[in-house]
Amino acid sequence: MSRPATFVPPPGARAYSLRTARGEFAVVDAPVAEGVEPRGVALLLPGFTGSKEDFNPLHVPLAERGYRTVAVDGRGQYESDGPERDESAYAQEELARDVLAQAEAVGTPVHLLGHSLGGQISRAAVLVDHSPFLSLTLMASGPAQISVSQQQRVKLLRDALGVMSMAEVWHAIQAMETPEETDTGGLDDGLDNQEDLRRRWLGNKPAQLLATGRQLCTEPNRVAELAAVPLPFHVLSGALDDTWPLTLLDEMAARLGARRSVIDGAEHSPNTDRPLDTARAVADFWDEHPG
Repeated sequence: MSRPATFVPPPGARAYSLRTARGEFAVVDAPVAEGVEPRGVALLLPGFTGSKEDFNPLHVPLAERGYRTVAVDGRGQYESDGPERDESAYAQEELARDVLAQAEAVGTPVHLLGHSLGGQISRAAVLVDHSPFLSLTLMASGPAQISVSQQQRVKLLRDALGVMSMAEVWHAIQAMETPEETDTGGLDDGLDNQEDLRRRWLGNKPAQLLATGRQLCTEPNRVAELAAVPLPFHVLSGALDDTWPLTLLDEMAARLGARRSVIDGAEHSPNTDRPLDTARAVADFWDEHPG
């Protein structure tokens, strides 16, 4: 189903460390396409065990629509540093304040887009301070905790991390079907280079995975709080998703008064399953809410 992607930044994009008031974060920064009138800037946050590279297929089509896109590894995620064992550094509010610092460093105002766990962190950032943002897009990211089946799989991962090294967990993951929300190699996420996927997995800090995995399994429903924020919202997903049922995403979109986009032929990662359709839906929404 997925269109192959790689860990190499697309043409014109640049990978570097973004300096912020809360430390440095690894990013892939793609400018507006040559000859295209700039329309805005967007900050893109990946999901659990994912990375900034998950957005590589979106950069070029969004650049051609006039958008500079900056995809970021969160604290302790792949190429962004963070504590190995101190889970307090990965409390959701801490991660939310990282996002606010990233937006400031990129240059506000920005459109904010979060995939899966990144959507919940994005929501938390907006609830702390919505002023740096022009809009919020929640991509395959639901109103509260993940489904029971996914909670069970994340718990297995968290249990393994308690007794095994990251390398040992990687080998164990390869021997079993990988859950959709823990896409470390077996999941059809569009990133098909096993060595790149292994390097990404080993780059994650165990404390980050433990803390954010717990968040996914216990996240409260904050839709009512978010609905009170004066921002335009977009809820986007694939046509299939077993991490948050589509009925929950539909209901959340209705409560938020959000644009609702469903990408045919895509599952939990529409950004890699159907990047052109996803980029079109995202850019159409952003076009309606210029800075």
